[in-house]
Amino acid sequence: MKLYEITIRPVSGFGTPLKGDTLFGHFCWQAAYDASILNGGLNQWIACYAEKPCAVFSTAWPKLRDKDRFYYAVKRPDLPLSRLFPSRAVDKKTAMMERKENAEKKWMLISEDLRISLFPEMFKNDSDIIEMAGKDLADETRKALRGSPQKALVEDFHQPHNSINRMTDTTGEGKFAPYEQNAGYYYYPETELAVFALIDEDATDIRRVGLAMERIGKSGFGRDSSTGLGRYEMGGMQQRQIPAAAGACYTLAPSIPETGVYRDCYFTPFTRFGRHGDFLARSANPFKNPVIMADEGAVLIPKDKGKKATPYLGRPGVNVSKIMPETVVQGYAPWLPLTWEIE
Repeated sequence: MKLYEITIRPVSGFGTPLKGDTLFGHFCWQAAYDASILNGGLNQWIACYAEKPCAVFSTAWPKLRDKDRFYYAVKRPDLPLSRLFPSRAVDKKTAMMERKENAEKKWMLISEDLRISLFPEMFKNDSDIIEMAGKDLADETRKALRGSPQKALVEDFHQPHNSINRMTDTTGEGKFAPYEQNAGYYYYPETELAVFALIDEDATDIRRVGLAMERIGKSGFGRDSSTGLGRYEMGGMQQRQIPAAAGACYTLAPSIPETGVYRDCYFTPFTRFGRHGDFLARSANPFKNPVIMADEGAVLIPKDKGKKATPYLGRPGVNVSKIMPETVVQGYAPWLPLTWEIE
């Protein structure tokens, strides 16, 4: 497999997080409607997905510039804070303040060579990331943000609602009770996102994967795409070198780790309550069975150190649909080597 970086630029808010397994699902719908996306068609590659995945997508990660160098802002590894930030405090109060400050550093910067460094300066909080993102803003965007500066790279937005009587087109006497509901999230203006895609060139190539990604951005990704959410524009695409193996694996997307392979696993559980898209969303049973995954940012330590043979890890999620039994969930994740040892 070959590793590629696909850059996208959000032009709207999103109702669904840009996680790797959901990107794979959208890619499959593109292949279902355009047989030329995958050699031999989608059904052939879904049938052998457990042994040979045609493509594995990462979650979309912000790409930022700092002093003429690009960095990817990814999730802080799911390792104990005491391991990432050894405390040198001499009293309990100072130690508590340090821990609180370090807990806010939920981002980790990775350089363009995809090497992970666990030095303290590579961990950033929201304010640090916003400062980096704000350096390259266009003058018009900078002026527009002066009145209402954004406090985080990714922020929720809310939609006001109220109950309306359709017979009278009013809320009814004494029933005016507006409320807000989380409608999704949006990125800091002019943010670029990097999606890492592992591609089996027996199945397809980067040109066709890029075409599918472009179509997804135009039609809308995820929930409420029919109302304008989930839009993005395509940026560049370039091949990246697959890093060599190391003592631990850092995952770039949600995954279902293989059993009996890892000596230790550090992760945040993530339950995917999936549902079918496109015309199956209107079927009698559009909902998939829940799948418990290890969220992106997991650190998995193989029993046989440095012997992870494939540039992806995990296994597919199967038996998730009652109306389409052949449905699979991307339980694979691209990974990066992480040099970290347990004492």
